[in-house]
Amino acid sequence: MRQKTILLTLLVFLAGASFAVRAQDALKPSVVMGEVSSLTVSEIVLQTKDGAVSAVLSDKTEYKRVSPENPSLKTAVAATFADIGAGDKVVVSGIMAADKKSIPARTVYLMTKADIAGRQAKDQERWKTRGISGQVAAVNAQTKEITVSSRGIMGETKTILTPKDDAKFRRYAPDSVRYDEAKTSSLDEIKVGDSVRALGDKSADGATFKAEEIISGSFQTIGGTITAIDAAKNEITITNIQTKKPVTIVVGQNSVLKQFPAEMAQRFAAFQAGGGGAMQPPTGMRPPQANQPGGQTNPQGQGAPNGMRPGGGGGMRGAGGIDEMLERFPTITITDLKVGEIIAFSSTKTQNADRVTAIKLLSGVEPFLKAPQQAAGNNSGRRGADAGFSIPGLEGGGGF
Repeated sequence: MRQKTILLTLLVFLAGASFAVRAQDALKPSVVMGEVSSLTVSEIVLQTKDGAVSAVLSDKTEYKRVSPENPSLKTAVAATFADIGAGDKVVVSGIMAADKKSIPARTVYLMTKADIAGRQAKDQERWKTRGISGQVAAVNAQTKEITVSSRGIMGETKTILTPKDDAKFRRYAPDSVRYDEAKTSSLDEIKVGDSVRALGDKSADGATFKAEEIISGSFQTIGGTITAIDAAKNEITITNIQTKKPVTIVVGQNSVLKQFPAEMAQRFAAFQAGGGGAMQPPTGMRPPQANQPGGQTNPQGQGAPNGMRPGGGGGMRGAGGIDEMLERFPTITITDLKVGEIIAFSSTKTQNADRVTAIKLLSGVEPFLKAPQQAAGNNSGRRGADAGFSIPGLEGGGGF
C-alpha cells in the first residue's frame, strides 16, 4: 500500500529535518517537495501538489541522495546533478520567491525512481506473502480478536486476527483511497462490515493471524443503470438498483475503470446464484490482457491507482487471486461507457450518499445484478436472493 506512501511519508520527514538544519539562517527557509518533471543544468522543474515550481540551481547547490530503505539525513550520501532524472522525487530547501513559483536551491535531497521502485517491489512481496485481507465479521474488544472473512473464487474462509503488542492501526479518511491520507487509528474504530488488511504472521493451519500492521476502512458497493455521463467533469449519474435513487459518481485521478469480460461475468454470476448445481467454479479462466485481442490499453489507467493498497499497485492480493484477476481485465475510460448501461463501483462510505468518488468501477456486470433478482423470483432461497448482489473484485472496497 505504499506506492505513493513511501515517498510522501519519507519526504515529509526530510522536510522537517531540512527546517532544523537551516534554523540558524537569518531568513526562514522553505522546503518544496515534488516530482521532477523536467530539468536543465540551471533548474529543476518540480510538479508539486500546488503546481509547478522551478528550483534554480547554482554552483553552491548541494545534492544528497536518500535511500527509501533508511530515510534519514544521517544516512544521506553525497550526490551530483547527474544523478537526478525526470520522475525522481526530490526535496529542495531554500528561500521561496514571493510569487511561490521558484526557489533558489540550497540543498536537493533526492530519491530516484529506481530506488523507490525497488522499495515498492519489496513491500509488494512482503504484503503478498505475509498479508491477509477481507471483511470484518466480528470484533471482540475484550480479547482483541478480529474475525476476518475472506471470500475467494472457491468460497469463504474465516481467520481470527489478533494484533501484536506494538501493532500499528491506520484508517482511511472519508472519500479517500490514499494510504498516505489515512489516519492513525485503533482497534476501537474497526467495526463489523469494514474492510481490513493486515501484515503479520499466519498460523500453519491458517486459522489465526498475528498482525503487526492493520489498515481498515468502511466501503460500499453500488450498482445501477447509467442515466447521464459528463466526460468533461468526469462524472457519471446512475439510478441505484437497490434504492432507486440517483447517485453521482466522481471518477477521480485514482479511480480504476475496468470491463468485466462477458462470458466470465455470466459464469461467475451463474455460479453465485447456484447454477442448478451443475455449474463448476469458473477457475482457470483468464480475462483478455490489455494490448491483446479483446483488451484495451488506457494510459490514464496504467499504474493507477491502487494508492490505497499495501505495497503499491498489486501489492497484497485478495483471497483467491481476485485482485490479480481484476487487474488483467481490459481497462476502459469514462468515454467507453454509455447511457443505459449497467455498472457497479466501490467507494468509501460517507455521509453524502448522493455523490461519491469511485475506487473501482466495473462495466459488464449486468449478470451479477440480475442474478439475485432472478433467484428471488424463483424463490430459490440461495445466496443472493436476500443478500443483494456480489461482484468479485468490488467487495470490501474493490481490491482494498
